[in-house]
Amino acid sequence: MKRRQRHASSRRSLFRGGWAILLCGLLLCVSSCRRHPSPAVSSEMVAYERFFAENIDSVALAPRSLRGKAQARMDGVKDSLVRHLYLGMTLKTYLITAQYDSAWMVIRQIGRFIQSRPMSPRLADLYSDCLNMAGNLYGRTGYSDSARHAFRQAYEWRMRGEHMDVVPDILINLADACNRLGQLDEGAAWYRRALYLCDSLQLSSAHKYPIYYGLGQVYVALRDFDQCDYYFNLAARYFDRMMPYEKYIYLNNRGTSYYYRSEYRKAMEYFQLVIRLAGEYPDMLFEQNLARLNLSDCYLQLEQADSAQRCMQACRPFFEEMGVTTALYYLDTQAIELSLLQKDFAKAHEIFRESVTPAGIDPEMLHIRYNYLRQYCEKTGDYRRAYHYLSESRRLDDSIRNERVSMRTADLALRYQQDSTLLAHRVQIREAENEVLLLRQSQIIVWVVAIILLLLAGFTYLYSKKKRALLQAESRRQISSLRLENIRGRLSPHFVFNVLNQEISSPERRTTESGLPLLVKLMRRNLELAEQLSVTLTEELDFVKTYIDLERKTMGPDFHFTIQVEDNVCLERQIPSMLIQIPVENALKHALRGKDGERNLRIDICRLADGRCRIEITDNGGGYRPDSPARGTGTGMKVVMQTIQILNGRNSEKIDVSVHNVTLPDGETGCRVCFSIPSNYRYEL
Repeated sequence: MKRRQRHASSRRSLFRGGWAILLCGLLLCVSSCRRHPSPAVSSEMVAYERFFAENIDSVALAPRSLRGKAQARMDGVKDSLVRHLYLGMTLKTYLITAQYDSAWMVIRQIGRFIQSRPMSPRLADLYSDCLNMAGNLYGRTGYSDSARHAFRQAYEWRMRGEHMDVVPDILINLADACNRLGQLDEGAAWYRRALYLCDSLQLSSAHKYPIYYGLGQVYVALRDFDQCDYYFNLAARYFDRMMPYEKYIYLNNRGTSYYYRSEYRKAMEYFQLVIRLAGEYPDMLFEQNLARLNLSDCYLQLEQADSAQRCMQACRPFFEEMGVTTALYYLDTQAIELSLLQKDFAKAHEIFRESVTPAGIDPEMLHIRYNYLRQYCEKTGDYRRAYHYLSESRRLDDSIRNERVSMRTADLALRYQQDSTLLAHRVQIREAENEVLLLRQSQIIVWVVAIILLLLAGFTYLYSKKKRALLQAESRRQISSLRLENIRGRLSPHFVFNVLNQEISSPERRTTESGLPLLVKLMRRNLELAEQLSVTLTEELDFVKTYIDLERKTMGPDFHFTIQVEDNVCLERQIPSMLIQIPVENALKHALRGKDGERNLRIDICRLADGRCRIEITDNGGGYRPDSPARGTGTGMKVVMQTIQILNGRNSEKIDVSVHNVTLPDGETGCRVCFSIPSNYRYEL
């Protein structure tokens, strides 16, 4: 057990970290590439951009369905560039479903099309996507140098294109390829450049967490677990927002970090989470079997041979079918360790004899293999060969340790260089921002002053306009008041003169009881009413009754006066002052005084269904006749009509007035004056 823990600390399997990131790195650009159509593009290009934006997430979730949709759209497209853009979408789905032959065929087809066309920004974007896919294919098949070269070209071509938002994702793939080649310092530098570009392009945080768990894996390889946990914790904040393949990369790398700390049970928890996650998506077979491969190694370190054997048996057929030589070499290494645990030395010897070491195998995997060879030789008594493998193991161990130290030193130097360059850039940017800020502040001050002046001008104009309107309203109110005062001033003398004339011209008044007390009462009441625009119905009727009492003696016994008020009429209701008295006075003076026979005067007051108050003054004096010798000057009715006209101008509902002749029930002709007064009539000027 101690022996296994001692050797486990030096292991860095390609399948536990950087290579696992590269396997799904192509999907990073897919998740962030949200294209927007340019102004001058064809309708087919606009349709493609819309289709891309709506279906890009389906590359990882439903690749076969998306491939069918893209191929169906290709058939109806005339624009060759748009047709190859759809073809590029199918390329991504071939990588997800591990159909490598079809993927290479599409890459070659797109490459031939690009070579036959003059270069343009859109074509550069397409070529960059094609190279990015090629890099992922090289990475999956173990050609790390070719993968790095393809990613570097994809980055350079993307810088000539239009959609810069995917540049950080290409840099992530490039960093992963460098990690696979053991160039951890260069890989970390590309990760940091991607992080810097995310900030420069003001991209969302969704572009950053792949960088965080990539940097975490770099520091796992450098055995800097404090830095590794720092970046993994940053990535963990966005776990719920990750796509399935991103969750896989994070969980796999996190489990690897605990494996190298010899915390195998903690590592197993993460690898088991990976298996459950990949089991929910049928197209994640590679990821599921890779997690089983890592899990089997943890079981071996814990000397749980049966569990390790089940995991190895479950994943070997897949890697044999795919032809992944590095994975098969690592499975053979685990099989040797399993044979030694089971003390089956014959099987271990058979595996040693039949196993072939692939070209460019990782030194740490060779280191693991040499340790198992040494153990095998010791247990079989071949101590000379055991010493040889021990020497080779120590040499590789020293080489790996020295390389790791060199990488950490180089990483620190690159970080210092990048930080210094970044600091210089930030100083330049800050100076430029300060200049822009001063310019904007000057512009803001000018605009603020202009707005304040404009507001002051507007306020002055509105204030003057409102003041003029108030002055005009006050003038109209004063004119209306003066007009009413003039009307009231004309009314009072008119009434007084009529009454005095009757007292003087009536000889019987000298011998009978004088009506002067009633006259005094009427004059006093008239003075009060002359100063009011409105009175209650009770006050007006009381004034009319007093006037009738004063006139009754001159009218004789044939004069009959009647007031009929319905029960639903409110006697406290306001009406214009002298509204009833003036028509009553006109009826007595001009219609009934010289009439033979019965002389009737009737006042009817009722409440209509709409709430209006209707007042009717009816006499039987023969009707209104403009040519009658008894016709007066009309001063009284002019006063009434002018008063109503002024008040109607202040109200939405108007007082209706009508004067017309009527045929009475006894066949006589009479005159009827009608007033219809609204319920909410206002008497304010």
